[in-house]
Amino acid sequence: MRTLVDINEPQLRRLDELAKKQGQSRAAVIREAIDGYLEKRASKGASDAFGLWGKGGVDGLAYQRKVRSEW
Repeated sequence: MRTLVDINEPQLRRLDELAKKQGQSRAAVIREAIDGYLEKRASKGASDAFGLWGKGGVDGLAYQRKVRSEW
């Protein structure tokens, strides 16, 4: 499927340089970039949610008990 995207001249030059360096077409490089972007965005929400307690150094069960004891 085709779509139209406006990019500026510096972006276009860098894109063409990368495509030439990798031996790919401009379209192939753009598709690869989009796939990477979508993958990163899709997994970001899940990793943020599942790692919430692990990053803070707080014991989730201890926190839960503390909060419930206040009731």
